[in-house]
Amino acid sequence: MRIFDPRRQAWPDHFSWSAAGDQIIGKTPTGRATVVAVRLNRAELVEARRGWVIAGWHPPKD
Repeated sequence: MRIFDPRRQAWPDHFSWSAAGDQIIGKTPTGRATVVAVRLNRAELVEARRGWVIAGWHPPKD
């Protein structure tokens, strides 16, 4: 399985944000493989995103 290539693929096609806005959800096999391979939801990132959500900085509006 290949991971996401931001130069050739569109982020919204492969990922979405969790309802809380703190985790990245892989919508496709490529998205799911990327979330796991790059550890996009490791604890320190999820914790940082929670703070960004509270501050109103996250998730991005696209």
